[in-house]
Amino acid sequence: MQEKRKLKLKKFYIHPVTIFILLSIFVVVLSAILSSVEMQATYNKINQTTKELEPTLVTVENLLSYDGMKYVISNATKNFISFGPLGMLIISLIGISIAQATGLIETISKRYLKKISKYKLTFLIIFLGTISSLINDVGYAILIPLTAIIYTYQKKNPLLGIITAYCGVAFGYGVSIFVGSQEISLIPYTELAAKLIDANIHISLTSNLFFIIFASILISIIGTIIIEKLIAPKVPKYHYKDSITGETLKTTEIMLTDIEEEEKEKIIKEKSEKRGLRYALIATIILIISLIYMLIPNLPASGLLLDSNEKIYLNQVFGDNAYLQNGFTMIVSLFLIIVGLAYGIGARSVKNDKELINKINETFKDIGPIILLIFIASQFISIWKKTNIGTILTTWLANALNYLELSGIPLIIVVMIFIAIANIFCTSISTKWMIFSPIVVPIFMQNNISPQFAQLIMRAGESMTNGITPIMASFILYLGYLNLYKPAKEKVFTINKSLKLIIPYCLIISALWILLIIAWNIVGLPIGPGVSPTI
Repeated sequence: MQEKRKLKLKKFYIHPVTIFILLSIFVVVLSAILSSVEMQATYNKINQTTKELEPTLVTVENLLSYDGMKYVISNATKNFISFGPLGMLIISLIGISIAQATGLIETISKRYLKKISKYKLTFLIIFLGTISSLINDVGYAILIPLTAIIYTYQKKNPLLGIITAYCGVAFGYGVSIFVGSQEISLIPYTELAAKLIDANIHISLTSNLFFIIFASILISIIGTIIIEKLIAPKVPKYHYKDSITGETLKTTEIMLTDIEEEEKEKIIKEKSEKRGLRYALIATIILIISLIYMLIPNLPASGLLLDSNEKIYLNQVFGDNAYLQNGFTMIVSLFLIIVGLAYGIGARSVKNDKELINKINETFKDIGPIILLIFIASQFISIWKKTNIGTILTTWLANALNYLELSGIPLIIVVMIFIAIANIFCTSISTKWMIFSPIVVPIFMQNNISPQFAQLIMRAGESMTNGITPIMASFILYLGYLNLYKPAKEKVFTINKSLKLIIPYCLIISALWILLIIAWNIVGLPIGPGVSPTI
């Protein structure tokens, strides 16, 4: 009897959708309890006009109250529609589905990517994921589904592809090969906080450039080793099924009924593929030239993707209202659509529009469970943010630094860990740095550490836990895709199970971030043009 009970316990699990429903109810009840005991916190916000600190009180909002329940019910549709990853996912899938339907992705996968060793392919995916943070969260919506499809064509486990892409984006978030959206988000707060000590200081957009280039390469190398040596062996085996018989294929079987006929078909197919790739290459070159022209200001009909209201060029490209920044997912999707159609016309892989649309429908027919998960999770995330609990916990952690008499390396390590913990509860990078910067930057400057280096620590601390917080909207895409590609007979990927797969990556990359920051500080290498870790 005892053995049977153990077996039943092992088989028991709760579906992620149910978990998020339960979490939503728990947070609503928790908000009532914490509100009744007057849980609150005060952080100092820098007034951009007067450059002085203004105390801001944050209290828990009770969602179990009359007004709270009105918010939960009346904002359900708004929460779902405004959930960032939802729009990005659908837009990106349109482009990916067309590129897949015409055969472009399959041809590239089998002709070029299959020749790359597994280590090089893993490195490429992680590196692309890491540098994708140049433009917000676009990497999650495009790279995860695209990698899963590529792995499928190569008879690799698509689950491993999903994990690889997700880890690359999440745990490398904040570093890239060039300055981007994070500089636009962080620098205003860094500069305002630094002016509390030095009124004449200026923080340039390239102040972290050397460090983020080096870190993006190093993290991709170490990440590749972690994926291939530690995570890949633990990912469940994936068996592909024959498209006709439905039988599981453990190895590739070639039926040689008519060798001569098969060779003829192969030659015809190769000619079609080569012609399709030529068409796709021409379309790619035209699109890249057009995109570059749209980013050049002050030429006839140029600058279409720039925010002309901004004076600084990088703000025109990566600012909050920049058209490239806000429309990048659509741009990538259009790129895939046009290049995919060019390939299809050249290869004659699609006969007509009806056949193309039917093939596109194949991509969308299975994403219903992801949409359901997004709807429920969007309510939970919105409810959590509305309660202000995450903001209060972040404020407590930031204020605690005022009471710690630390300096040098111990100070750096503690700040990184505090930011990493805060990121679990408050995922907005601008909100975190708005709270932390008026405390961290002056303390660092008083300890001869530059404000630019303090900003680096913010980026590193956030990246340490970016991938393991269910409050992060991108985590929902990761969880949804794991369940989309899981073998039919396998259990559902729960939140716990999906986290277990990436914990080794999280721990090792977190340790790497700490060691890299400490080593850079000790050696004193420049972190950007004319900027060092110390003042």
